[in-house]
Amino acid sequence: MIAATLLAIALVVAPVPPAKPKPNPLTPKEIADGWIMLFDGETTFGWNTAPGREPGAKKPGLSVEEGCLRIVGSESGRAWCTTYFQELEIQLEYRNAAAEADGRSMIGIQGRLMSLNDPILPADWKTWKVKWSRDGYQFTNDGKEGRSGPEFSPSPSTLFITLPPGDKATVELRNIKLRPHGTKPLFNGKNLDGWKVTQSDPKRTATKFEVTKDGELSAKNGPGDLQTEKQFDDFVLQLECKTNGKALNSGVFFRCMPDAYQNGYEAQIQNAYLGDDRTKPIDYGTGAIYRRIAARKVVSNDNEWFTMTVAAQGPHFATWVNGYQTVDWTDDRKASDNPRQGLRTAKGHLSIQGHDPTTDLLFRNIRIAELPKKE
Repeated sequence: MIAATLLAIALVVAPVPPAKPKPNPLTPKEIADGWIMLFDGETTFGWNTAPGREPGAKKPGLSVEEGCLRIVGSESGRAWCTTYFQELEIQLEYRNAAAEADGRSMIGIQGRLMSLNDPILPADWKTWKVKWSRDGYQFTNDGKEGRSGPEFSPSPSTLFITLPPGDKATVELRNIKLRPHGTKPLFNGKNLDGWKVTQSDPKRTATKFEVTKDGELSAKNGPGDLQTEKQFDDFVLQLECKTNGKALNSGVFFRCMPDAYQNGYEAQIQNAYLGDDRTKPIDYGTGAIYRRIAARKVVSNDNEWFTMTVAAQGPHFATWVNGYQTVDWTDDRKASDNPRQGLRTAKGHLSIQGHDPTTDLLFRNIRIAELPKKE
């Protein structure tokens, strides 16, 4: 009896192990403002590594531990986000997990670097921010300006970490978020200026596209197609969408062939999934590049506003839904003017799909930032 009592007391007073840190989800306001996560807190999806230039050098190790992206040195090298941007804002937290590394780990964008080494408290989490625009750039490290300048390179770039020689350097990152800048509106919320209803197939003109009293773009009935008058090749597109029904099907096409009905790549809109498993999308899932690569998770819900970000740069495509990355894909097919048959990098229209008679969707805050060709 005494032993049982002591055991019960021990169970009550035993310390509870600390919970593993989780990725910091974006707030609804951040999602509406266009922020996306460059790290999901669970996988290395959207990241890559390369060895240094030393003969026989190995790639740095890349893993996820307790909600952190962990980069471990191996004869130097670098890790980077696989999607490129131009004007942007980035915020992240970092720490050095190995103070004895021979040399400095660096973080950078557009060739501008800043040291991540802290000789006093190498294991403390610190906040790093960068703003990069046509007005110049500014690095901030834990609230202190680290580096700034008026220069602006028109070349696209991405977030990267470089490691010093040796195998001791270890950097951990978390809460990595980015907001594209330099976007321009494609829809003015008043009329369809800059857009045109596709008439190339008379049998596919049933969709009614109109502007609501709340300044939203409504698409009802189908099939049908609404195209931008302007054409784009490399870009970052952001928009908000709401499906007014269950498992409705639509999509946003891009790099479309001129004078052809929806012949381009398609960023799918379809919020259905099998059972309770969001990793099993139906009909590729929202954020997929339709018929090319499925979304790895269905993030959005029907009858709720969600944001979608589509980045196209040469053969590489990435999408985010509500800030969560759903696709990271490179089209390795042979080049073709027809994107149904091969890689198309030429300019083309963007278009909104009216899929069928059940179509009932709303769009708003449609904006785009054109990107220069990547060298």
